[in-house]
Amino acid sequence: MLRVHRPGLMTTVQDAGRVGAYHLGMPPSGAMDRFSFSVANLLVGNTDEHAALECTYLGPEIEFTEPAHIAVTGADMPLKINGEPVDGWTCHAVSPGDVVSFDFLKAGARAYLAVSGGIDVPPVLGSRSTYTLTGTGGLDGRALREGDELKTGAAATSAAAGANVPEELRTVHPSQVELRVVVGLASYRLVPESLAAFLTTDWRVTPDANRVGYRYRGGAIEFVDRTPPAGAGSDPANVVDIGYPVGSIQVPGGSEPIALLHDAVTAGGYATIATIISADLGRAGQSRTNDVTRFVEVTLDEALTARHELAARLARVREALGAG
Repeated sequence: MLRVHRPGLMTTVQDAGRVGAYHLGMPPSGAMDRFSFSVANLLVGNTDEHAALECTYLGPEIEFTEPAHIAVTGADMPLKINGEPVDGWTCHAVSPGDVVSFDFLKAGARAYLAVSGGIDVPPVLGSRSTYTLTGTGGLDGRALREGDELKTGAAATSAAAGANVPEELRTVHPSQVELRVVVGLASYRLVPESLAAFLTTDWRVTPDANRVGYRYRGGAIEFVDRTPPAGAGSDPANVVDIGYPVGSIQVPGGSEPIALLHDAVTAGGYATIATIISADLGRAGQSRTNDVTRFVEVTLDEALTARHELAARLARVREALGAG
């Protein structure tokens, strides 16, 4: 059992996501930084089916009432056990009465706290992930609160206290990142100069950045003049309707592009001009307010290669930890 003394700014239960319900209007939710989430679970002997805690900007303070193994990965949010600093990206044993807390965030945006056996909350549509907009999944469909208690499941395999991930396989979080995108689905709505400007502008993350979407500021986008078709609105960015892939970017009003992320709606009436590739979604989710982002166009083949490279990196972590 985990007892929440302080919940942190935005701490939610997340797993690998709610796959297969997009056609119902249900986004995947799940960990924003899938790589870090998976590594945290590997460190404590879990699989991606086990839920962990995603801690945003300010971590929680949690007391353990039974023995467990824990690991924290992702953002540079230094971990402490009973007030003493301990290493991240490392498996630690905790005993009944031990209190886990975090120091101030140094880099990145989201840390992942995995516990052996996983966070045991009821699955909804095949996932324990929290989707706060509809109060679905996780702990009562919401972020953690002071006084909450969380059950853990039975550990699938034994964890080894002291096991750690080699430095070269850990993620780093610079304040300026490049996010690779595939241009489309409705980039034809932009004048060519604006598409070029979108790919050469230094965009800054605004305070309006969360699990639903990240808003960026730094330039303006011009759309091709036209008479809106029947059913579309008057905004130049409007289309009648279109599906929103996770990571797709829309520009309502021609300013402040919005990257739709894991808790976003699945369709709507704004043109999507590009989509962040799956391998870079974690990098997007680790950006924080005022960080600089540059969007870089890649081909579909290059996006697939990047996905394979990320999977190979995770396989190297699994090998280094002797996890098979």
